[in-house]
Amino acid sequence: MPDSGHIPVLPIDVAETLRPSTGNVIVDCTAGRGGHAAQLARIAKSEATVILFDLDKENLNYATTRVEETGATVHAFHASFVTAASSVTALGLQADCVLADLGFASNQMDEMGRGLSFKGGGPLDMRLNTDSGMKAQDILETHSEEELANLIYELGEEPYSRRIARKIVLEREKEPILDTARLAQIVRSAYGARARTSRMHPATRTFMALRIAVNNELEALDHLLQDVELGCRTANDGGWLKQGARVTVISFHSLEDRRVKHAFVGLEKNGLGTRITRKPNCASDEEIARNPRSRPAKLRALHLLQED
Repeated sequence: MPDSGHIPVLPIDVAETLRPSTGNVIVDCTAGRGGHAAQLARIAKSEATVILFDLDKENLNYATTRVEETGATVHAFHASFVTAASSVTALGLQADCVLADLGFASNQMDEMGRGLSFKGGGPLDMRLNTDSGMKAQDILETHSEEELANLIYELGEEPYSRRIARKIVLEREKEPILDTARLAQIVRSAYGARARTSRMHPATRTFMALRIAVNNELEALDHLLQDVELGCRTANDGGWLKQGARVTVISFHSLEDRRVKHAFVGLEKNGLGTRITRKPNCASDEEIARNPRSRPAKLRALHLLQED
């Protein structure tokens, strides 16, 4: 296949925490370009069954072909990973390995038409599934100043959220905010002189907040973590997770990581699993140099307890 356009993060850590073996059922909740899934399938040999989920139809098709080339049996679902548990059960399977890489593929970031990056001009879309759902542009048009301020603060952890929201409302009264370049400039102007000393681009947190809201990312993660707990409790009774299954989640900001940490700690306290990672695994300096987008990645992993 041609170059995938994406380098998967923490590939060694993913392999070491999931430890796929011959004949395993592997679930990749966020298939992306298939890098992680293909790696895991190769380790698990041709008898593996790989179940892929992704909201991006083009990436899902690419990942499916890539994983099929390993010889694995592939089931692909153009859907959110909130359907993972029910889909695995519907296939009559139980998962041995579950991976959720909560980042987005580099090709999505680099495609200006998606509006995920403030580094170029593009429409304010931000949807990972471009077939349905509200665009970022719609949020900017319909939310009140207070709603925008709360969204940017809660999902972006942006300290200047109220100032940014006020500026957005003032600017949209002049003309609709339709492209990423204009929104980035609005945020920068709201920062004022602080923009020159900010260690990151002033628009970073605002864009993150809008992307999270557009794609319901935190709700989806909460749903997955609830399904992991259910899988732990029902592993003996044919639930979607097998006894001894391993679950690995890679997050990219604190709102996600806190949820994963608290969920895994709770499962361990309740005797349902053991944390493989006491603290999150992060990218090495060598990996960051090779793949700068791996810098914020944090990996946490859980091992379901087996029956005595």
